[in-house]
Amino acid sequence: MSTTLTPPPALGEGEKPQTGPSTRGGGSEPGGRNGGSGGGGRTGGGPDSIQRLIQRYKLGTWVGMGGIVMIFAAFTSALVVRKGMGDDWVSLDLPRILWVSTVLLLISSFTIEIARRRQRERTDPGVRQWLSFTLVLGALFLGTQYWGWRDLAAQGMYLSTNPSSSFFYVLTAAHGLHIFGGILALSYAVYRVWAPADWITQPAAIEATALYWHFMDGLWVYLFLLLLIWR
Repeated sequence: MSTTLTPPPALGEGEKPQTGPSTRGGGSEPGGRNGGSGGGGRTGGGPDSIQRLIQRYKLGTWVGMGGIVMIFAAFTSALVVRKGMGDDWVSLDLPRILWVSTVLLLISSFTIEIARRRQRERTDPGVRQWLSFTLVLGALFLGTQYWGWRDLAAQGMYLSTNPSSSFFYVLTAAHGLHIFGGILALSYAVYRVWAPADWITQPAAIEATALYWHFMDGLWVYLFLLLLIWR
């Protein structure tokens, strides 16, 4: 047996969602994903309630990003001050793999933006594919970061070798940890796309994850330039 599900209107449209029953196994089930009142279905699945949920998810994301900005601003100040304190600062030859890391993250920002737009257009197969592609690119980014650490270790540059190498490891590790958090958020968004009839949480999860991922992309570009200039 198959379930016939009719998605609600696209975000931003003023039409009210239909509340007609969906057919399952020859019977009717009131309260489908469009916000019926019976059968244990979700309520409040119209465009207005979806928009409110998106705003709540985004607000939480903005608060989290504000804290991250403060952390890396403190790291930046410490790096600049420490470099000017003495003559023990030894410039690093940044691993070339970091250029690959940067390209991967820029591409991933592009793919998650496509997923976000596809979600708004209700093109479900495209959302799954582009979110999954972004997830893979994020994992590859972390892999290239680890490769960069191994490259430095092969040169005899470790966390405690000199202040320059210490800041490199700390900055890239801190950013990588937040990227890992983004991967977890991406995994949750992918799960919401695959969840049956989840047309309420899915848009909010994708919108908030895309916002966070774009932020992490921009943060990495900033850190990469900082390491190039102040190495």
